[in-house]
Amino acid sequence: MGPAGRSKAAQKRGSMVDELEQAQKAAGLFDGWQETMIWSCLQGVMGKIYADSQETPVSAMALLGDFCFLAGKPDRDFVCSEPCRRDFVIMIPQDAGWAKLIEECYREKARRVVRYAIRKEPDVFDGRKLQAIVDGLPGGYVLQMMDEVLFRRCGEIKWCRDWVAQYPDYAAYREHGLGAVILKDGEPVSGASSYSGYIGGIEIEIDTREDYRRRGLARICGAKLILECLDRGWYPGWDAQNKGSAALAEELGYHMDREYTAYEVFI
Repeated sequence: MGPAGRSKAAQKRGSMVDELEQAQKAAGLFDGWQETMIWSCLQGVMGKIYADSQETPVSAMALLGDFCFLAGKPDRDFVCSEPCRRDFVIMIPQDAGWAKLIEECYREKARRVVRYAIRKEPDVFDGRKLQAIVDGLPGGYVLQMMDEVLFRRCGEIKWCRDWVAQYPDYAAYREHGLGAVILKDGEPVSGASSYSGYIGGIEIEIDTREDYRRRGLARICGAKLILECLDRGWYPGWDAQNKGSAALAEELGYHMDREYTAYEVFI
């Protein structure tokens, strides 16, 4: 087994931080963690699971895009491992033990933040209310579902790149992704798309170009995307970065679950 994915400290002591070949073997360590990105990794749809053993892991992390979820027995080798050594990563500790290791490993490079978990409630949405929001699209704008042309265009624009960035190509997006985009003069100005996908749903990424904010556009995109997910039998997962995102989620029918601690790590 090669050294890829191991920290230098791990290699010295012979401990392992390697990609798990059978991701489901770590499922028990993430048990009860209602996070769609973890499900994506465990299902092998996208992202990766790293663990300390291929057969009986006691420490693990799920890594997808900018997000790293640390579970099981706290282990410094995971926190400091090569897969986490990137320009930016959001590290989410399962407990205080993991949080302490993140702070010790990254010190001033780790900024502790509060995020807001949203309940997973499949039957909570009011379709008529959501459609009424969509029907309120102001004149001069076009609401369009993500197609291959838009997929490529959004990938070229920095502020909305995360709508498509985790998908290697449009074929993968078409299978495990979905998005609704508002256009002004042919250019994206607001949208709600899948940051990631799993078997049975997506994780929503929503944003509006700075000069078009506070016009209700994100609300319209979010409502449209939720309706499209419901038509497919998919669950539209939502995790709020801030109180504004949590408030928007509640406007669309979601309910707040809890606050939780995360670390934004800049290297």
